[in-house]
Amino acid sequence: MTEPMRAPKGTFDTLPPASAQFLAVRDTLTAPLRRAGYGYIETPTFEDTAVFSRGVGESTDVVSKEMYTFTDRGGRSLTLRPELTAGLMRSFIEHRLYSGALPVKLWAVGSAFRYERPQAGRYRHFTQVDCEALGVDDPALDAEVVALAVQGFRDLGLRDFELQLTSLGDATCRPQYRELLVAFLAKLDLDEDTRRRAEINPLRVLDDKRPEVQAQLDDAPLMVDHLSDSTKAHYDAVREHLTDLGVSWTEAPRLVRGLDYYTKTTFELVHSGLGSQSAIGGGGRYDGLSAALGGPDLSGIGYAVGVDRTLLAVQAEGLDIATSAGVQAFVVPLGAEAKRLAVTLVGQLREAGISADTVYGDRGLKGAMKAADRSGASHAVVLGDRDLAEGVAQLRDLRSHEQVAVPLGELFDRVRATVGA
Repeated sequence: MTEPMRAPKGTFDTLPPASAQFLAVRDTLTAPLRRAGYGYIETPTFEDTAVFSRGVGESTDVVSKEMYTFTDRGGRSLTLRPELTAGLMRSFIEHRLYSGALPVKLWAVGSAFRYERPQAGRYRHFTQVDCEALGVDDPALDAEVVALAVQGFRDLGLRDFELQLTSLGDATCRPQYRELLVAFLAKLDLDEDTRRRAEINPLRVLDDKRPEVQAQLDDAPLMVDHLSDSTKAHYDAVREHLTDLGVSWTEAPRLVRGLDYYTKTTFELVHSGLGSQSAIGGGGRYDGLSAALGGPDLSGIGYAVGVDRTLLAVQAEGLDIATSAGVQAFVVPLGAEAKRLAVTLVGQLREAGISADTVYGDRGLKGAMKAADRSGASHAVVLGDRDLAEGVAQLRDLRSHEQVAVPLGELFDRVRATVGA
C-alpha cells in the first residue's frame, strides 16, 4: 500500500473548525487598516532572488541561511518570499505608484517561507498581515502605523503584550556609530562567521541570540545614544504622537530586528505567554529600501504581524474569539422528494444571504441531526414524507429544541426571518 503523503516538515494545515479562529484573528488584525483607508495589495508568492538579497540584506540570516531559492526552467533564480515588504516595494516601484498622491498606504495578507528549525511558534511556512505607508517621511505617519498594529491586538482583547521601541538612526549618524561599533566588536572573542557578518553589517551582531555572544555585549555602544539632532527630533516626535494616541511602549535600545533595511523608528511587539518565540509582530521605517531596489529615493514605514503567533497569544490568554456560525440554517431531508425540496430551499436561502446547508449521502434522521448540530446552525428544517403529505415542514430550534410546523408555502420566508433576526 502506498505511503500516505504528508505536509513538508515545518509546515502545517489550518483546518475547520479551528480555522474559524485563524480567520477571526486575521480579519481582526486587518480591520484597523481598512478603517484607516489602506488599500489591499497582493503580490506573487515568489520573486526574483535579488528582490530579497538586495532588499532584506546579504548579512541577515534570512538571506544567508533561510531562503527557499530555486532556478526555474528559464534559468532564473527565484525565491519564495521570506517576508512581504520587499515584494510590495518592488510592486510600488514597478507600477510607479509613487507618481500619484503620497503616502501610498497598502496592506496585504499572505504566506511567507523560511528554512528554520521547527519549534513551537516558529514554522517554515507562516502567514503575515502586512502594513506599509510609502513615500513620506513624517513622524506622525510612524506613530499611525505603530498605533494600527497595537489596535489590532487590542481589538482581539489581548492584554499581555508589550510594544518595544527604538530608533536605528539614518545615513547622517549611522556611519559614525558604525565605526564605534566595529571598533568595539574587534576586541571581542567572536568566531569567523560572526566577524564576517560584522564586516557587512555590525548591527547584526547585536541581534545574535547566542549566550556566548550576548555576554560580551553589555558595554556595546547603542545607536540611540548617537543619534543626529534631526534623527533624535524625529524619534522624539514619534513618541509624542504615540503618547497623544494613548499608546504606551518600552524603550528597547538593543532592538535590531532581523532585516537590514530598517532605519529610524523600529519596533517589536512581544507577548509574555509565548516563551522564547515571544515576538508576534514588528516593523519600522526603511528610508533606503526603494533606492536599493532601483526605485526613487523615497521613504517608507510598515510592519508585519504573524497571524499564527497571534493566534497562539490569543489561546495563551484564554480568549474566546467570537466567530459567526458557519451555517445558520440546516435542512434535513428524509426521502427523495424531500431531497429535491431541500436542495431548492438551500439554494434560495443562500441567494438571500442566509448561510445554509443540507445533508448529503444516505443518512437517517439521527445521523442527519448530528450533522446539523456539527454545522453550528441555530435552526434545522426537517422534511419528512409524512410532513410533505400534509404540506408542512418542521422548523426546529437547535438550542431550545422547540419545534413548530410551517406550511411549505411559507417555509422560505419563515426560515429567512427566523435565522436572519
